[in-house]
Amino acid sequence: MPRLRVAVIGLGKMGLLHASILNMMPNVQVVALCDKSSLLLKFVKKLFKESRTVQNVEDLLGLDFDCAYITTPIPAHYPVVRSIYLNKITRNLFVEKTLADNWDKAKALSELAEDSGGVNMVGYMRRFAVTFQKAKNLLDKETLGEISSFYACAYSSDFVDLKRGSKVSGSRGGVLNDLGSHVIDLAFFFFGNFEVTSAKTESYGEGGSEDSAHFTVKQSDLAGRFDVSWCMDNYRMPHFGIEIRGEKGTINVNDDKVELTLNGKSKKWYRHDLSDNVDFMLGLPEFYREDEYFVNSVLSGNKTELNFLTASKVDYIIDQVQKKAM
Repeated sequence: MPRLRVAVIGLGKMGLLHASILNMMPNVQVVALCDKSSLLLKFVKKLFKESRTVQNVEDLLGLDFDCAYITTPIPAHYPVVRSIYLNKITRNLFVEKTLADNWDKAKALSELAEDSGGVNMVGYMRRFAVTFQKAKNLLDKETLGEISSFYACAYSSDFVDLKRGSKVSGSRGGVLNDLGSHVIDLAFFFFGNFEVTSAKTESYGEGGSEDSAHFTVKQSDLAGRFDVSWCMDNYRMPHFGIEIRGEKGTINVNDDKVELTLNGKSKKWYRHDLSDNVDFMLGLPEFYREDEYFVNSVLSGNKTELNFLTASKVDYIIDQVQKKAM
């Protein structure tokens, strides 16, 4: 079996998570690790003894690897990915969500990826959760008949006690790029393309990044509504949920369960009912599944469903929400 040789760029929480999962896959070898922090590189070298460590992306040039994971903060995605493509360091890239910090940059990276001819993907891991995959399967079977509306929410208590003028939440880049991007991507996964019709955002901290967002979307006869906030009480763990209404009934889905209601009768599937098992568990099972999917796509040369062009649509919707909320 050929082994995929991987470099990981950006060694924060997500970088270490992906590197650890990849390192446990029998057909993968983590050969290079890149981060600007020499102290962090010294630490990870003890964990990944056989991996080369470098501080600059350009230092990866000439190293023998097949693909790279970009897990830096979102504002760094554009310069890092652009440098990799222009210097021909590798053609195959996995980038953590969101693809870029605005739509213009995401569009430019999509064009570079298309020109490169490699395999690319953005890490919207909620698509790989068994509950959301079950809901997609029910929709594909037209279980609800014609869909009329949906309501999507993403909540956390990360900044529930945020004080006016605080700079803390701004360091995360805004709730739309963080929590909101996941439910926007899930809506694309379920329903296809749509456009923003109205939007309102609120910023409690300093810097102007959104701490809550409420917006509506439209696709032909389908209407959707989104509520996103990281200042909600009683959400120690992030919550992502979608309620879908159709002519025959409703589907309610979140990270933990799917509930289908038809003719007044309901059926529920919980995570443990849906074969939520992976070969190596770190974080959530969906992290392993998305990495496995990307690795297999690179090895087979097949285009991913979450390629840069698809993922840039999330950046477009965020851009539209921000403009309509002004």
